Amino acid sequence: MKSTTRLLVMMSLLCATSLFARTQAPYELRCELLKGDVLGSIVDPTPHFAWIVPVEKEGGRQTSYQVQVAKAADGFGRGKSPVWDSGSEQSSASLGVEYAGEPLQALEAYEWRVRVGVEGGELGHWSRPQRFTMAAELADAPSRHPTEATPVAPKSIVELEPGRYLLDFGKVAFGFMELDLVASKAGELTVHFGERGSPEGVLRELPEKSSVRYYEVSLAVSEGNGVYGVHPPKNLRNTKPVAIAIPGRFGTIAPFRYVEIETNGIELGKLEAKQLAIHYPWDEYASSFRSSNEDLNALWELCKYSMKATSFAGTYVDGDRERIPYEADTYINMLSHYAVDSEYSLGRYTHEYLMDFETWPTEWKQHSVMMAGIDFMYTGDIASIRRVYERLKKEKTLEERAREDGLLVGYPYPNHGQRPGRSADIVDWPPVERDNYVFNEINTVVNAFHYLNLLQMAEIAEALGKADEALDYRSRAKRFYVTFNETLFNEETGLYVDGEGTEHSAFHANLFPLAFGLVPEARYESVADFIVSKDLACSVYAAQYLLEALYAGGREDAALRLMTMKGIRSWQNMLAVGSTITLEAWDDSFKPNQDWNHAWGAAPGNAIARFMLGVRPLTPGFAKMLIAPRPGSLEFVEGRVPTIRGPVDVSVKQVRGESMEVVLRIPGNTEPVVSLKLPEGQRLGRALVNGKPADYEEEGGIVTFEGIASGAYRIRLDYE
Repeated sequence: MKSTTRLLVMMSLLCATSLFARTQAPYELRCELLKGDVLGSIVDPTPHFAWIVPVEKEGGRQTSYQVQVAKAADGFGRGKSPVWDSGSEQSSASLGVEYAGEPLQALEAYEWRVRVGVEGGELGHWSRPQRFTMAAELADAPSRHPTEATPVAPKSIVELEPGRYLLDFGKVAFGFMELDLVASKAGELTVHFGERGSPEGVLRELPEKSSVRYYEVSLAVSEGNGVYGVHPPKNLRNTKPVAIAIPGRFGTIAPFRYVEIETNGIELGKLEAKQLAIHYPWDEYASSFRSSNEDLNALWELCKYSMKATSFAGTYVDGDRERIPYEADTYINMLSHYAVDSEYSLGRYTHEYLMDFETWPTEWKQHSVMMAGIDFMYTGDIASIRRVYERLKKEKTLEERAREDGLLVGYPYPNHGQRPGRSADIVDWPPVERDNYVFNEINTVVNAFHYLNLLQMAEIAEALGKADEALDYRSRAKRFYVTFNETLFNEETGLYVDGEGTEHSAFHANLFPLAFGLVPEARYESVADFIVSKDLACSVYAAQYLLEALYAGGREDAALRLMTMKGIRSWQNMLAVGSTITLEAWDDSFKPNQDWNHAWGAAPGNAIARFMLGVRPLTPGFAKMLIAPRPGSLEFVEGRVPTIRGPVDVSVKQVRGESMEVVLRIPGNTEPVVSLKLPEGQRLGRALVNGKPADYEEEGGIVTFEGIASGAYRIRLDYE
């Protein structure tokens, strides 16, 4: 009897061990980049699938997968065959896996699931299925979720005086209001919506050119209890045909934080309210950040919320004044949205929209190549670059403007509307932010963008299997690098000039070459010193590239100083004036009609993720990723950076003159390169990984580690 019991126990343990050894289920499934059940419609007739590979031990990498697709009405395991079964594929691919079954039917609902094998093991557990519905008309085009409305309760409701109430919802959101009240009699309330306000009420008196929103609405109410939707009036400018239309189900919307209600003699027995905030689907927990600098923490929160609030149109737009997509705005928006949520469909949709509806600045066209490049690098999905590649070549690289030596001939501003293609070189916007830039036909800024475009086109061509074209782009970039530095650099001053034929060296003529890798190492110091000396001598737009230039030039403390400095020309000023979304300009004094809800002001959000925490892709889809935190003089930073393969957690603590401790959690199916920078003047004594001596290389104060893969790691550097 005892031996029988012992045998049963052993068999049970063996079964349990076998089950435990099977690979866990993949999660966060995506169809056409969309997470969760797709409430909208999938447009592409051969959609692409992606998933996150679970990490069960350090170094876990997928070696095989199996995908199945079934009609939603049939489901899985009900005796009906799926419409596609990939079979067991020996592959590490977990992104951009293309459907290859029988044709999917318009308006039909489907489900798909996946299971994977890790490190040569058998296929593991099936994932939970993701549901998606095909569109009425199918085409090779991007898909997106519909926008949604989230109810937000007011932070406070205060009766300022009898019959006058002030509601503060805490943050500006695009939407409308719902009132639930009991009225003593029928009549009309007067409702004031405002982006700005104070404990005294909504700010109603605004400068003549101001784009800050204020509206007055009359609301008819009935006697007794009633629930009312209160919408601002239609704005003639941002509802023109060129503007992005808001879905009719939401009615008219506007950005507001404060609401003032005048009861006009009607007594209210109850007053409850909700702000219905319109936004794209949002994962609040996809990212986080905290540091030893509270001003930096507040700025990151401002940038993060700006991504959610400005997604209200279901397309990236330039704010509320026009509600029109622009290429440069969209590029910065993409980077900043990627930094706080693993959301890529909205950027892809807007980028491809702009391929058909381009705007006028020269550099904005060049941003289309940049958008294609980062879409591919962050998603690892080839669908979009496959659609736009030929048009990028013909329309966006501006190759027809290249003279014999490869430099582009520009169209100096303000010739907007007077040149072929309604094009003009912009350098910076608004014009008062150009640091007295001298416009010539050979424009340094335009040509710096062209160099970046050549490199990105080479990567895109290679991914599409166009090896000869990739080689040609790389060869041209190499020649261009030499010509640019020979033609546009002033050896006497150690600075780049604004263009051929001028000796003036504006801020912009130097920050863009440094940001885009055009500055030889021997020139780093003079160019970086000049940039640091000028502080924020550019607009909110160009500040994106200023931060990139400072980190590229090894000046992370200068970048930190700019993000936390006070004064009218600063990001901290956006917080000081009371905005809860980043501004279009540093202050109203630089652009009186600026939007107080403009996403291109959120550059610090992506700079923190990409450079301070140091997480960015080295190959498409983060198959290889760089984790190179550069906290500068901060005592500690910690945060979560989303990627399409899963989040990367980074924590850095520094004891001045003694040590640095870095804690990492790295998602599966990735190959990270971990790079740490010794503080200036410090020499490395020893390096430990998980308490053991580490394999590393050190050069120029940069310590690079070998043998780190997915999983959890604690790295310690002790200084001599």
